[in-house]
Amino acid sequence: MSKIKVVFFDLGSTLVHAEIAWPEADFWRRGDAALVQVLQGAGFPLSAETFFDEYSTFLDRYYTDLLPGENIERTAFSLLQEILAKKGYTNVPVPVLRSALEALYAVTDQNWINEEDAIPTLEALKQRGYHLGLISNTSDDAHVLYLLDKNGLKPFFESVITSAALGIRKPDQRIFQVALDHFQVKPEAAAMVGDTLDADILGANHLGIYSIWITRRAQILEEGELTIQPQAVVSSLSQIPDLLSEVENDHGEGLA
Repeated sequence: MSKIKVVFFDLGSTLVHAEIAWPEADFWRRGDAALVQVLQGAGFPLSAETFFDEYSTFLDRYYTDLLPGENIERTAFSLLQEILAKKGYTNVPVPVLRSALEALYAVTDQNWINEEDAIPTLEALKQRGYHLGLISNTSDDAHVLYLLDKNGLKPFFESVITSAALGIRKPDQRIFQVALDHFQVKPEAAAMVGDTLDADILGANHLGIYSIWITRRAQILEEGELTIQPQAVVSSLSQIPDLLSEVENDHGEGLA
């Protein structure tokens, strides 16, 4: 394999995590109330209790609509437009929709916090000369950029690729290829760090990117072997700099 020059990271449950488990927290419901309040203020007589019909919250609706094996991203913006249109409100001004979503995220973002070793690890990798990129599955591109900035992560990344911006979700090879093209590197010169086997690891493996599965927040099967095999497994971000050094040393010895 070539010398690794670029390290890509996933965001949620990799660099940041939920301080309180989402099912136990009330952030989604309070976020809904904030979203509806903005719409009400813009002249739309809506009720937070009935706005999402059979779904508990707006984000529940988004995740329910994600189909297994479907790599096309459906943005939060388009979903909000659809919900409003079904209630008879078409052509809602874009600034109103953006303001409503920003009100929602202002609440839910309170639950996203950095992993303790996120910034130290990114600093260590930058000091060792690696280029860093982010590849994130998300319903809203602007939200990811805001979250990176809010958590002090944005300065580390030369490239931020999101499914919302491209319309394509991991593990689709095209989203990884866009990230590779930004740095003008071949797959074997890159590594991908993520917690999700069927998105981060599968997508990286398909292209030949060195896949690193971080298990700290991962959903791990209790029985049976993994059907998707990462090339490396770590339990913390702090292990990654030394892991990459070992990979490069092994590669060098193989050429001797």
